[in-house]
Amino acid sequence: MSNPKPEVWQRGPVAGIPALLQPVAHALLQAREEVDALMKNFPSRYLWQKPAGVASVGFHLQHLTGVLDRLFTYARNESLSTAQREWLASEGKSFESENPVQELISRFNSQVDQALQQLANTDEQTLTDFRGIGRAQLPSTVLGLLFHSAEHTQRHVGQLFVTVRVLLTYPNPDH
Repeated sequence: MSNPKPEVWQRGPVAGIPALLQPVAHALLQAREEVDALMKNFPSRYLWQKPAGVASVGFHLQHLTGVLDRLFTYARNESLSTAQREWLASEGKSFESENPVQELISRFNSQVDQALQQLANTDEQTLTDFRGIGRAQLPSTVLGLLFHSAEHTQRHVGQLFVTVRVLLTYPNPDH
C-alpha cells in the first residue's frame, strides 16, 4: 500500500511564484486538486440541490471561480467589469449546458491558472500597497487580497466537500 501524495504545500516551491506568494499558490493548487477529485463523476442532477437549505454545489463552484477573479482584479488595482458583475449576479443560478459539472470545474481550473500567472507576475515590493475593494473602496493591500483569495477558496472547498458528501450519502430528489 503506497502513501498518498503529500499536500501541495509539502511538495516544495511552485516554480515561477515569488517566495512570499508561495502559500497562496499552494492553497489554490490544493483547492484545485481537491475539487477535481471530489467532483469526479458527480451527478449533475444534484448540482443545484440545497440539502438542509445550504448553498448548492453549483453555487460553490461558481463562487470559487468568481471570487478568485474578483479578488485578483482588485489586487491589480482594477475595477470589476460588467461581465464580472454579471457573473456575481448569476452565482447560484443554473444554466444550460450539456455537462454543467465539467463546465464549472473547467472554469474554476482556468481561473486558478490565471491566478497563478498573476502571482508569478506580482512584484513582491507591491505586496503592502493599498488596494480598495469595490465601490466603497474598503481598505486592503495586494497581499491581503491574495491571501484572502486563498483562504476564502479553501473555506468554500470545505463547504463543497460537506455538501457533496451529504448529497451522495443521503440523496433526496425532492429538494
